[in-house]
Amino acid sequence: MKFTDGNWLIREEFTLSTAVQAYDFQVKDHTLIASASTTPLRGRGDMINTTLLTMQFHSPLPGVIGVKLIHFAGTVDHGPHFELAKGGDHAEITETEHYAELKSGNLSVRINKGPQWSVDFFRGDERITGSGYKSMAHITERGGNTYMREELDMRVGEWVYGLGERFTSFLKNGQVVDIWNKDGGTSSEQSYKNIPFYVTNKGYGVFVNDPGAVSFEVASEKVKKVQFSVPGESLEYFVIDGPEPKDVLNKYTDLTGKPSLPPAWSFGLWLTTSFTTDYDEATVNSFVDGMAERDLPLHVFHFDCFWMREFHWTDFKWDERVFPDPVGMLKRLKEKGLKICVWINPYIGQRSRLFEEGKKNGYLVKKPNGDVWQWNLWQPGMALVDFTNPAACEWFAGYLRELIDMGVDCFKTDFGERIPTDVVYHDGSDPVKMHNYYTYLYNKVVFEVLEEKLGKNEAALFARSATVGGQKFPIHWGGDCYADYESMAESLRGGLSLGLSGFGFWSHDIGGFENTAPAHVFKRWLAFGLLSSHSRLHGSSSYRVPWAYDDEAVDVTRFFTKLKCRLMPYMFDIAVQATQQGVPTMRAMFLEFPDDPAAETLDRQYMLGDSLLVAPVFSEQGDVTYYLPDGQWTHLLSGQTVEGGKWRKEKYDFFSLPLFVRPNSILATGANDVRPDYDYANEVELGLYTIEDGATVSRTVRNTKGEAELQVTVVREGKLVKLTAEGAGKPFYVTLHGMGEAESVQGAALSSNGAVKVDAFTGKTELQITLK
Repeated sequence: MKFTDGNWLIREEFTLSTAVQAYDFQVKDHTLIASASTTPLRGRGDMINTTLLTMQFHSPLPGVIGVKLIHFAGTVDHGPHFELAKGGDHAEITETEHYAELKSGNLSVRINKGPQWSVDFFRGDERITGSGYKSMAHITERGGNTYMREELDMRVGEWVYGLGERFTSFLKNGQVVDIWNKDGGTSSEQSYKNIPFYVTNKGYGVFVNDPGAVSFEVASEKVKKVQFSVPGESLEYFVIDGPEPKDVLNKYTDLTGKPSLPPAWSFGLWLTTSFTTDYDEATVNSFVDGMAERDLPLHVFHFDCFWMREFHWTDFKWDERVFPDPVGMLKRLKEKGLKICVWINPYIGQRSRLFEEGKKNGYLVKKPNGDVWQWNLWQPGMALVDFTNPAACEWFAGYLRELIDMGVDCFKTDFGERIPTDVVYHDGSDPVKMHNYYTYLYNKVVFEVLEEKLGKNEAALFARSATVGGQKFPIHWGGDCYADYESMAESLRGGLSLGLSGFGFWSHDIGGFENTAPAHVFKRWLAFGLLSSHSRLHGSSSYRVPWAYDDEAVDVTRFFTKLKCRLMPYMFDIAVQATQQGVPTMRAMFLEFPDDPAAETLDRQYMLGDSLLVAPVFSEQGDVTYYLPDGQWTHLLSGQTVEGGKWRKEKYDFFSLPLFVRPNSILATGANDVRPDYDYANEVELGLYTIEDGATVSRTVRNTKGEAELQVTVVREGKLVKLTAEGAGKPFYVTLHGMGEAESVQGAALSSNGAVKVDAFTGKTELQITLK
């Protein structure tokens, strides 16, 4: 939101009271409290008819400093509030003649005591950002609306990332970003998942602790500032130190919640009935059996909206006209090895059997006059479940439990963005702040029911809307995209931005949701989709079975689905990394290469975990331009090794793309190419890729619960490669890539194809490979 008119003037409709001079400092309960005058204090006369702004500096976690800016403290806080880690005694507060300082970890904030107000954040002795003279402000709009504003400095060459799943330019510099969830598709500035958190390439992040309408001006009002503002009388934000971008995400998710680990089966291929297509059990079986007949591994089948009767959404009741035996049908599908997902949303149409129940018991959001809030958009007479009411949550959860007992394994939690603000909630929450926060309560109820019924690490959603903390309830998908290369690219930008906002797991509709893709778009999107965290074939008005495109699409689907299954030992290890460290499975290049300036702007390629580089192809002819950082990279599919540190322009067929293994990597691939959930450690292949002299590299192979089964460390000393393995003792293979061939092996057998076979062992085994 813009308040100024160029560099000198204030817009006519606003009056600004800005911090210009410190008045005094206090320390209370590990909090540094500063008062700032909005006019220079030259004498006692200046202390009359003026304004004081109060700033509270505190630290909830080491390396994280919170700043709360308050004008009037008498306003009633109706909530809701983000669920954050409880604060502790992490602050070290000191005062000197020139400034007051609060330090937490290696991060500190200094508030100037002189005649000109300034707040400076330091990492050690390096200033990373700050709020200068007249930056902190209370603002009054003509008509009486009030706002609180902060402006933080940007340095030369500083880039801003994140702010949720944004489909606009990957670099947020120059953009106005309003944190307000909307159902706007993937081709606009609107977003389903708005997160008031950004990270910069200078190794710090900023989180604005407000679930309502936060407005960011990212070098768009003042080109050397990130400005953010909120309605009301107070604003709180946190500066989060790295120093590396991964460290920022780790601390941010320590504060707001780590992603949960999705079940291993969820990483397989999902197929849906699509949105407005006709279907019944025979149609579903034709899809499932058609996949099997074509040797296409399929792991999850999803029933979209019309599993329920039209105009009855949501009533959690199978449409008996087309599914007369849902329990039997689900049993038959599960006997084919499938998991089952069904579509739901939090909206209750007037013809739903739940409407009268919800109205009678007060489970639906109301108007100020006590009526049930309703409209006709989406469903006739649609109402909204009030998730601030514990009884309504239990009522909603009860229907979910019935479906799980039938055989449903997960839910696609669609919608949650079109939330009205002219309503009253059961707990008295501020309806404006509830607009974004509603999705958190909605997805939390569903996720917790799945955990309750199926167990920890067995819960999976397929969620569209999100806010801060939503990362705790994976998986999320990118919403309604078109079936073209431009939407494929904007989807990737959205996923990378969401990953830089604390979310670990993300998917998208392979081939696009709206309209039907040409076969070449579908085939290119298949490679991208099956090299994503999660992979789903879904669309709007047409079926998304591969043979509906052409015969080659069937072969491409088979190739990349089997590849992903083989990659699951690696994929599940990076999934656990997401839950432990807050880093996404699909990582923007600068996250892995923060010291490479060329990586800072890349948004058409990504790292799948720490070791695999993926550059999707966005053209029918197969032309692709991509960047490889320094080192010797190995193409996973061809085995070709190339030197990085440069851009490359190449052409690929539909069965390949730039898919490179990073130097100094151990890539674990499994012995099963038809399922995502199997014994990853048994006969796993450990590919050693360009282990450089003097390097030490590790990899963990886990079971489907996320527990370590095999831990491997490799050290190279000249031509000697030493490998130590500890764990369950199951047999495994070692292969060499980009390092020449093995001349001899101690502690294991060297097979005729050059692989090293390690038999079953007890506890720990060591081997040494001498290179030719």
